Amino acid sequence: MKSFNKTPQSERLHIGIFGRRNAGKSSLLNAITGQNMAVVSPVKGTTTDPVSKAMEIPPIGPVLITDTAGLDDYGELGKLRTDKTRNVLRKTDVALLVVDAKEGLADEDKVLIKTLDEMGVKYLTVYNKVDLVDTAPHDGFPVSAKNGTNIHELKEKITDICHTQENNRRLVADIITKGDIVVLVTPIDKAAPKGRLILPQQQAIRDIIDTGAISIVVRDSEFRAALEKLKELPQLVITDSQVFDKISKETPGDVKLTSFSILMARYKGVLDYAVQGAKTLDKIAENDKILISEGCTHHRQCDDIGTVKLPRWIEKHTGVKPRYEFTSGGDFPQDLCEYKLIIHCGGCMLNNREMLYRQHIAQTANVPMTNYGIAISYMQGILERCISPFKKE
Repeated sequence: MKSFNKTPQSERLHIGIFGRRNAGKSSLLNAITGQNMAVVSPVKGTTTDPVSKAMEIPPIGPVLITDTAGLDDYGELGKLRTDKTRNVLRKTDVALLVVDAKEGLADEDKVLIKTLDEMGVKYLTVYNKVDLVDTAPHDGFPVSAKNGTNIHELKEKITDICHTQENNRRLVADIITKGDIVVLVTPIDKAAPKGRLILPQQQAIRDIIDTGAISIVVRDSEFRAALEKLKELPQLVITDSQVFDKISKETPGDVKLTSFSILMARYKGVLDYAVQGAKTLDKIAENDKILISEGCTHHRQCDDIGTVKLPRWIEKHTGVKPRYEFTSGGDFPQDLCEYKLIIHCGGCMLNNREMLYRQHIAQTANVPMTNYGIAISYMQGILERCISPFKKE
């Protein structure tokens, strides 16, 4: 039975295993996890698709370890496999470069090291199959996935590297204090998941509770009644962006207001760029191309926010009819030059490195990028109010 209390992939530290074919990447994944997660074979190219395992590595906590296809794969299928490997790379917090100790560093390994350095990704060169050589290389970490040599020590080394990746990001706890009342507005419509809340709502509630603040959760239809029944006004209201207009009008002016997707933009490190990007909505012309991208995949309802509501709000705001392109999940164009603007979801299902990567390629292409909540609040004239909770007084 699937657990809804399981740490989501976006909140796990991502460890990627890379290297040439037959370097022993899959064997290393199996040795680290203590399970036969990946098929192991002396035949080169056995791993064709990324294989991931969610696990706990004390004292790091929850991690996601992903085995990838060989960097030296070739042919048309080989290119597809290496493309998938590069997709894993852009999400990776810590990389393990697996090298056959008998063969040493190859050109593909050196290219990857250069790429990791350019991306600022922490990595460790792991020389596998040291049981087959007389002298282990000195410029990396020697292991034998086959007989378990140094696997425990490798986990400890990974722990040391991961500790340098730690940060103190909080979703909402740093803008509230113990005893504060925080009202969360969560509309329950056809798009809402049955029997549960979406991830940003769950995370916000947990962060509020951890702070010792008071969390009150209501639908938009009960929001006004909830305010009337409170003995004092809340310090903060967090709403779903789709009901921004209604909730902003019903929230007293001296109460701070924001949305889950704006919180996520700050949490993912893309808030400032997204705020600037929203201003491009004033410059959209007829037939300009807009990319609307979501980080997850789901069945779209008849009044879906990405494909229906956003275009409707955009056309009302601009008075023109742009062209739209939609992506979801791991799909995100590498060439963005044809777009006038990118509007992204909050990215709750994508880790920070992936969101920062998407922002990076947008900046490189000189294409503005914003997100759902920021774009909606800008078009409704309340953006400054909705980002004011994050401004230092």
